[in-house]
Amino acid sequence: MSDSINLITITDTTANPAPLGLLGFGMTTIMLNLHNAGYYAMDTMILAMGICIGGLAQVMAGAMEWKKKNTFGTTAFTLYGFFWLSLVALLTLPKLGLGEPASPVSMGFYLLVWGLFTSCMFVGTLKLSRALQVVFLSLAILFFMLAYADFRGTSKTLAGYEGIFCGLSAFYAAMAQILNEVYGRRVLPL
Repeated sequence: MSDSINLITITDTTANPAPLGLLGFGMTTIMLNLHNAGYYAMDTMILAMGICIGGLAQVMAGAMEWKKKNTFGTTAFTLYGFFWLSLVALLTLPKLGLGEPASPVSMGFYLLVWGLFTSCMFVGTLKLSRALQVVFLSLAILFFMLAYADFRGTSKTLAGYEGIFCGLSAFYAAMAQILNEVYGRRVLPL
């Protein structure tokens, strides 16, 4: 018998969860901000996107990032997933008789806190890809624009267009990762 111990190396062969989280965020952000830009009213389509795609898909991506030991991805996807769930709750709970609607001031502070968090996360992207820098910077700007609109009682139209850009940037970052992996080369720059 040998005194040596054979060590088994386990290799992570799980898929990259970032495109799922980025698409969950990006697609939902686009749809909400088409509303903010004035293209259609707030309706169940946006609420369903917020729960299922923006909320649950991102929380799932965050859990998968945890498995990959990616603290940035875990924090970003999980918290933004719960952002969408909390936003839907803020919009629907009063309609169910479960509290008063949030005031414009409280919504302004809600969005301001998310803008502060996103600004801190943007600093983390300075060590990551240019595509993620664009996503997080445009998201921080979006949160601050929406907070300003709530505090001032002004239109969210301009913020809506900025939010569409933000959502499209996340959509691009996700598709670049997917296509680059599928083709085994850089199809779209990150």
